[in-house]
Amino acid sequence: MNYPLIAAFGEPTERATALALDAADPLAKYKAQFQINDPDMCYLDGNSLGRLPKASITAVNDFLVNEWGRELVDGWAHWIDEAQTVGNLLGRAILGAAEGQTLVQDTTSVNFYQLCVAAIKARPGRKTVIIDASNFPTDRYIIAGIAESMGLNLITLNNDGMGGPGAVEIDSEYEQITLAELEKHLSDDVALVTLQAIHYRSGSRPDIKGITDLVRSYGGLVVWDASHAGGSIDLRFDEWGVDLAVGCTYKYGNSGPGSPAWLYVSKSIQTQLNAPIQGWFANDKQFEMGPFFEPAGHIRRFQIASPSIMGLRAVEASYQMIEEAGMQAISEKAAKGTELILALFDAWLAPLGFTLLTSREPQLRGGHITVGHPDAKKIAAAMRSLTNTIPDYRVPDSIRLAMAPLPTSYVEIWDGLNRMRELVESKRYLDIQDNGSRVT
Repeated sequence: MNYPLIAAFGEPTERATALALDAADPLAKYKAQFQINDPDMCYLDGNSLGRLPKASITAVNDFLVNEWGRELVDGWAHWIDEAQTVGNLLGRAILGAAEGQTLVQDTTSVNFYQLCVAAIKARPGRKTVIIDASNFPTDRYIIAGIAESMGLNLITLNNDGMGGPGAVEIDSEYEQITLAELEKHLSDDVALVTLQAIHYRSGSRPDIKGITDLVRSYGGLVVWDASHAGGSIDLRFDEWGVDLAVGCTYKYGNSGPGSPAWLYVSKSIQTQLNAPIQGWFANDKQFEMGPFFEPAGHIRRFQIASPSIMGLRAVEASYQMIEEAGMQAISEKAAKGTELILALFDAWLAPLGFTLLTSREPQLRGGHITVGHPDAKKIAAAMRSLTNTIPDYRVPDSIRLAMAPLPTSYVEIWDGLNRMRELVESKRYLDIQDNGSRVT
């Protein structure tokens, strides 16, 4: 096998190679900017929950003591528009988006509902919406509910064999949605297509620009869920002509559990869409509190209510770090880190019965690699309890292993995969007991 991104640093199975990668890493300094209580832990789950930036501790404490504590209600004079100003920061840092197109607010689920319904209503007379079977459960459940309530025809592209409402079979490798397979189901009746910018389970990466352009050529809109893409790959929404997208901030964004999510609406279509939940923040003359709703003519027309200022402080602190580091460097490290995982998979895990569920091509993957094994659940649990290595298990038989570029070192990946190999070789994982937790 060839590993062109890391070949110059030595043999992947030698720990010295990982140390050489760290020595040459322009982002290596950022690991010290995170709170790491246990230096021996190999944390390979940054695609689920990022580590805590030290700057976030300072920012949140400062807000509590010096803003909320001192200013009380007068603080709203400068808090009022922070969903927009922090949105501008996030848009610059990870989306390739100019100002006035991104809000940081609410949850990914609420933002997803808002944009999907708005997009469907902006295409009156069209009765078909499309999603894929491997999409994140919340997205699939929400779009199914929307389709049922609005009397729409839902097509589920069966790219993982799990099916779903209106399932249709497609040819797919690593859950990939290709332009050719998607176009078979496009017509002038399709109002909306919604897909993942990085597939949460397989780590597969579609052609975002190509799919957006293709659906637009049929008159439809695409809502992208970039929860596993933002902060791991170099997104260029304005350049690619993306219309609509949502995502979270607690994965590669390192903003904390339950931190505010974001939505993106291109300026080119903002006044063409009306959000279904008409909150008072979206009213053009917000503080007149009049009897009629008149939507703002800019991004605030998609804001429902008061944002979590405490949550925004954590987002702001983390995305300032991301902006400083730069998404080009971050995405390059993600590509190298995942290639190191692939190399160690080939040398260590494949001979132990693991299968690869993510593409080998850097342009077709994100920040995590997914491997399959019949005993994946036991192995993942044993990695946590017996080897001090934190992976991520996904039903029915897969383990996700992530390179979160700012807080993760190459040697952390090497050590974690080495512990995983030794665990499975020794079969110690077979003795693990289910701890009863719903969280995997």
